[in-house]
Amino acid sequence: MTEKPDTRREVEREAAVCRELFEKKTRDYGTSWRVLRLPSLTDQIFIKASRIRSVQETGENKVGDDVRGEFVAMVNYAVMALVQQQLEGGGEPLELPLERTMELYDKHLGRTIELMMDKNHDYGEAWRQMRVSSMVDLILMKLMRIKQIEDHDGKTLVSEGVEGGYMDIINYSLFCLIRLSEE
Repeated sequence: MTEKPDTRREVEREAAVCRELFEKKTRDYGTSWRVLRLPSLTDQIFIKASRIRSVQETGENKVGDDVRGEFVAMVNYAVMALVQQQLEGGGEPLELPLERTMELYDKHLGRTIELMMDKNHDYGEAWRQMRVSSMVDLILMKLMRIKQIEDHDGKTLVSEGVEGGYMDIINYSLFCLIRLSEE
């Protein structure tokens, strides 16, 4: 009998890798990313997802950076976007103290993981049967939706908005990190 996977443990392991890199970069650069508007963060995620797809399709990686690092970057950029969305117009300075930055990071990543665990329960771990390339396609689709919403100044008729898209990107990226660690 095969052991049932512990999705929460796996997700938290990969999330810890993302968090560690984010904290180190915050120590090095501060919160310089706070100058970026939401569409710029969306475009950064798009660049990362497009590079992964290109490497998948061509089999060539001329830059040499591993694909895992791109998934980690997408998690972190999407968390940055959630933080930026929360702080928009709130009067917070661009440069935030490390403790406040990590508090916001943990809040948004924690909420996102809880949403993922609820969805994972309802979908029955379907992501485990998916190809990493399919999840990259879904990330790109989410990005195209986010860009469309941004181009319409956030106005939607029936969409959940950009927050749900960023959260889905984080979760698909974490799933891809888990799948890559299994290979």
